[in-house]
Amino acid sequence: MRVVIQRVSEAKVTVDRQTVGKIGRGLLVLVGITETDNATDIAWLSNKILNLRVFPDAEGTMNLSVENVGGQLLVVSQFTLYASTKKGNRPSYLRSAKPNIAIPIYEKFIDSLAQAGIRPKEGLFGASMKISLVNDGPVTITIDSKDRE
Repeated sequence: MRVVIQRVSEAKVTVDRQTVGKIGRGLLVLVGITETDNATDIAWLSNKILNLRVFPDAEGTMNLSVENVGGQLLVVSQFTLYASTKKGNRPSYLRSAKPNIAIPIYEKFIDSLAQAGIRPKEGLFGASMKISLVNDGPVTITIDSKDRE
């Protein structure tokens, strides 16, 4: 699994001009899934996101997690995170899992985050979504569960 995490003061996702997920202070998590992702990736990544110290403490040092600050999560599926641009100028998405594989992994990921402490708001898997956000910092971090970084 591959994620792009943005610390936000607010974020929302709309589908057909209807808001389907909205948060205040917290993390916007864009998640890409590949066919080799499994329960180990889900558990490791959920733990990493919930404990990632990217919020400032009283001294202004990024030392607090989303849980520490009572923040929220907005999780949005994004198959383009596994784009390959090695050949030509048109990205290939062959490494992205097909929906029949990706949807169950995505749902387990959402459940894993909820069971660990924060019930995420969500985008709509496979829909054409519009995401609005105010990146706080800005702080943007990428994590890949296979690389463990």
